[in-house]
Amino acid sequence: MPDFYLSVGDSVEFSKTVSETDVYLFAGITGDFAPIHVNAEVMSKSAYGQRLAHGALLIGFMSTTSTMMVACAKEMPGLNETPVALGYDRIRFIRPVFFGDTITVRYRIDEVDVEKRRTKASIEVTNQRAEQICVATGLLKWVTRKE
Repeated sequence: MPDFYLSVGDSVEFSKTVSETDVYLFAGITGDFAPIHVNAEVMSKSAYGQRLAHGALLIGFMSTTSTMMVACAKEMPGLNETPVALGYDRIRFIRPVFFGDTITVRYRIDEVDVEKRRTKASIEVTNQRAEQICVATGLLKWVTRKE
């Protein structure tokens, strides 16, 4: 068996068209009904000209790719640890996400620390025009299960 469940270079992708429904459901769950997200009239007069998706919604999509990566590890025999998210570092929102944009999140393992039982991944979000929307670093900790 290898020293760890994942290797540098392992990657997954998730794509989704961000709809008005996605944004309104997210607003309802979080309570973030800021006009930038839900008021078309206000935003029509802004520099953007339209409503924007929540940045935190993008972080949720990052979590999706983290879960996809963990699913790859769970396919390996002998998994006796539970992977948990330590967080997302260095998150930068570079461009807005508008309703109807199709985003793709790429999650790539950059570092594996076998001794500390951690992985570090680069995360990049792009839109349908291949423009970089957001970047972050994803951190996972692998915790030993109880017997």
